[in-house]
Amino acid sequence: MEILKFLHILGVVVWVGGMFFAYMVLRPVVNQLLPSPQMLKFWQSVFTSFFHWVWLSITVIFASGLHMISDLGGFQKLPFNIYLMFAIGSMMMLIFFYVFFTAYRKLKRYVAAEEWDSAGIALVQIRVLVGLNLILGLATIAIAVLDP
Repeated sequence: MEILKFLHILGVVVWVGGMFFAYMVLRPVVNQLLPSPQMLKFWQSVFTSFFHWVWLSITVIFASGLHMISDLGGFQKLPFNIYLMFAIGSMMMLIFFYVFFTAYRKLKRYVAAEEWDSAGIALVQIRVLVGLNLILGLATIAIAVLDP
């Protein structure tokens, strides 16, 4: 069970930590230093790399979480905070799926076509959804750590 907890937490650190770094540190610097076409190409490249790690993190988080839930006797015997973490984590995954399969695909298509205004709109959509996921991720961490 300890190795599952470690893998679960590692997945959370990679995903939520990556979002925090991208949103709070990288985004302001890049937006200030790069003109729009270069900035949009930069973000497309960053997402291409980061999203591989997010997919791995989601897989590890989901698999380890389900395994730990089964070790606790299944869904019918869980404390409320674990239901809450599972629900929020599931919402985060759905938001990521939307970002990956919709907004990110649009960003790639618009950057390739050099449609910078449309690419900018797709990037804003990704930024808003990553911000929402970051808040949800931090709330989930708080629920896990502050459990009485």
